[in-house]
Amino acid sequence: MEILETLYKEILGFLGVNGIIKIVSSGDYSAFSTLDGILTALRPMIPLLLVFEFGLGIAQKNPQTKVYRTNFIIYVFNRFISRYISLGVTGWMIATLQPYAPFNAPLKWYWLLYGYVVWEFAHFIYHFLGHKVRLFWCLHATHHTPEDMNLSVAHAHFFLEAPYADAIRTSICILAGLDPKLLFFIMFIDGTYGTFIHVGENLFKDGTLGLQKIPFFGKYILTPSDHRVHHARNPLYMDTNYCNFLNIWDRVFGTYQVERKDIPIEYGITRKIDSGNFMETYFGEIWELLKDMSSAPSIKAFLLYPIMPPGWSPDGNHRTSTVVRQEYLDGKEAVA
Repeated sequence: MEILETLYKEILGFLGVNGIIKIVSSGDYSAFSTLDGILTALRPMIPLLLVFEFGLGIAQKNPQTKVYRTNFIIYVFNRFISRYISLGVTGWMIATLQPYAPFNAPLKWYWLLYGYVVWEFAHFIYHFLGHKVRLFWCLHATHHTPEDMNLSVAHAHFFLEAPYADAIRTSICILAGLDPKLLFFIMFIDGTYGTFIHVGENLFKDGTLGLQKIPFFGKYILTPSDHRVHHARNPLYMDTNYCNFLNIWDRVFGTYQVERKDIPIEYGITRKIDSGNFMETYFGEIWELLKDMSSAPSIKAFLLYPIMPPGWSPDGNHRTSTVVRQEYLDGKEAVA
């Protein structure tokens, strides 16, 4: 019975309905009119959409079984670890750094845009480093191993990635003056939308959602199509579109890439793996790094392997994403 009770609680927690059940049980429906109540009511939206997307995939005879199965195992594994490891990085960073903030941007509508621009910059920095520093890539690569796109991919993460991401994003936001309440509100919106942009072709064939036809939105709101590009291993698409909601910093730093209909997206990482194998998708990049470090030709190479980009080689024969993408672009120019 204890196992069934635990399973029941886990299902309710995954669906995000615990808060709604609590409010309904109390009979105080006025709680839904508060900000916390509204956020509580919105929380089940994405999990239920994931369930609907999965059912739609079965109906369309494109169930993407391997992706859902592997990501489910990753989700369960991370939940198991979280029972024994509590990493309150966000709270610690706020308590440590807030006294050094130059001003306080409270939870007011006119501070929201400023806060979101700062948050998006912080997210860009974390995400960029996750692709350009091999040690961080080892934490982030699990998220890129699925070879199909659907909402379950949003749950495919190495358990230490969130603390690393929160340390960078929270420190930048707090030092930029964001009040913790404003930060948490932005984190909720960004987390919800950041999950949604993983929606797959089974639910939305056109990942642009038609936003490209709307002024401002078409240019500055990142769409599922943009994020599908980010998850691609095609040379043209590699290491682009790092933003999450406001697509501004990719444009500033020249890392924005639109999805091209003549170049179908190939999901996954460039290294050949069995994406249905949990151990390989979860620990594979860590193992590859350890192998490279153990066979490093010098102390210098040993120390550089963890901090240089994936694909870096001590002999100068680099196969980083920058090199591969530039070779592709040079080849296209030569053909033209």
